[in-house]
Amino acid sequence: MSLTLLGRTLGRARTLAHPSIRPLSVSASVEAVARDSVHTGQRFDPDDFRNVRFANRPKEVNPQWAIDLVQEEPIRMTDQAIVSCDGGGGALGHPRVYINVEDGQPHACIYCGIRFQMKPH
Repeated sequence: MSLTLLGRTLGRARTLAHPSIRPLSVSASVEAVARDSVHTGQRFDPDDFRNVRFANRPKEVNPQWAIDLVQEEPIRMTDQAIVSCDGGGGALGHPRVYINVEDGQPHACIYCGIRFQMKPH
């Protein structure tokens, strides 16, 4: 603790002894960021401090939202009344779920959104 106080005291003394030596202060201008909406609808006011993370660079927003990409996936038709979905298996998948599709309507996996439907007889 005494070393900390000594360091602070020496730092102040050095600054007072040489007024031309000052701590370096770097400031970046926060430019107007794009008002692009993200999937959560997150938008900040122009004077919000959270805009600092976009200083001197544009805000990057992925225009391909996952919910839209899942809807573009075609419905997987099956002959079975109950299908299983594991999200592709392995480490990139999800827990296996069983989906009852015998009513002929499309049903989505609760994890990945892939839709399954039983073929009409």
